[in-house]
Amino acid sequence: MRPLTEQEIRAAFVNRTKGEAKRLAVPRDLADQPWDDLDYLGWRDPRAPDLAYLVTELDGRPTAVALRRPSPTPGQRRRSMCSICLTTHSGGVPLMVAPRAGKAGQQGSSVGTYLCDDLSCSLYVRGRKDAGMGARLPESLTQEEKIQRTVANLAAFLAKVTT
Repeated sequence: MRPLTEQEIRAAFVNRTKGEAKRLAVPRDLADQPWDDLDYLGWRDPRAPDLAYLVTELDGRPTAVALRRPSPTPGQRRRSMCSICLTTHSGGVPLMVAPRAGKAGQQGSSVGTYLCDDLSCSLYVRGRKDAGMGARLPESLTQEEKIQRTVANLAAFLAKVTT
């Protein structure tokens, strides 16, 4: 992924108004991000831990979405798998919900996916971050094929948000 500026990120939101995008918290350490190892940049809002954001490039241009993690209920903490990178986590993988873009989102329509709680799918797929014993199931795919699958899974989710 190519490095993005704060202005590019704010302008890329498809499910937030311009005013909302202007007010949301963007990471201050954009220059320090491992851009070459990222398929998307994901972060949590420090003022609202149930809010998360991600931005990626689709069709050569930045696309960003706002996500909400529903509050966990007791008993939900079991090993589960991220729908984007297929990494399992013993503490569970939260359902992240994104309002749809445009009028549908304004009317309350949303879509969800199970996503790594720390939004580090790109780093798990590349082996740059370890999710613990048994988190990555043995596969015959190459690392590049796993990366392509992760990008395709993310694109499929974003297509649901934007259509």
